Amino acid sequence: MSEQTDVWFRRFKRVPRPRLRLVGLPHAGGAASMFRNWPQWLPDDVELLGACYPGRQDRLGDPCVTRMGELADALTEALLPVTEQPLALFGHSMGASVAFEVAHRLEHRHGVVPAVVFVSGQQPPARYRSNRAHLGGDAGLLAEVERLGGDGTKFLDSPEMRELLMPAIRGDFALMGSYRPDPSLRITAPVEAWVGDADCDVTVEETRAWSDTTSGSFNLRVFSGDHFYLTADTEEFGRRVDERLSLTAVGTH
Repeated sequence: MSEQTDVWFRRFKRVPRPRLRLVGLPHAGGAASMFRNWPQWLPDDVELLGACYPGRQDRLGDPCVTRMGELADALTEALLPVTEQPLALFGHSMGASVAFEVAHRLEHRHGVVPAVVFVSGQQPPARYRSNRAHLGGDAGLLAEVERLGGDGTKFLDSPEMRELLMPAIRGDFALMGSYRPDPSLRITAPVEAWVGDADCDVTVEETRAWSDTTSGSFNLRVFSGDHFYLTADTEEFGRRVDERLSLTAVGTH
């Protein structure tokens, strides 16, 4: 990988000659490490990259990006050196919006069409509701993180960890609060729209509307669970990831 790619992505599974690279894009406040256990679910010929957003973990000293355009542009440029093999993008919550924006840039600026784009736990551009939690200060942000749930909330109980994590949370929620997606954008990559049936932030109906963003194939999958359904039943989730990427491996979209 290039120096720029190494800055923006952590390789959790190395494959000498991958047939497909899966690129993981974390949720707001999340980090590349959310994908560290995913290699166990992946076909042998699929390499795994996790996006390293600035302001956390390996990039703790880097200023957070607070505009979607800037983040999507940087991630797209960092992926270009690894597009010799097909890419699959998986984004959860904020990461789903990032995945769609990156997929659009790859296709329309560089002629690179991802093999599949997974959009998980997020409204599509035409249904997007701007989250204004960042306007309520840290108390409002902490309340929103608690509402959405997820394993990461336990770290916020520690003052030391909270001090480390809050800059990324502030930055990401500011990014999503200012995000105004263009509802006319379309991609040709197949889209997999996944959601928990008890998600407090996005409905199944809204998730189904991702079908309007692609001229390729579309599939809606509803899991049992809340906004972070993907950490509730990891065995089922992992099986579905493996199943979809295995289908992609034989060229079936």
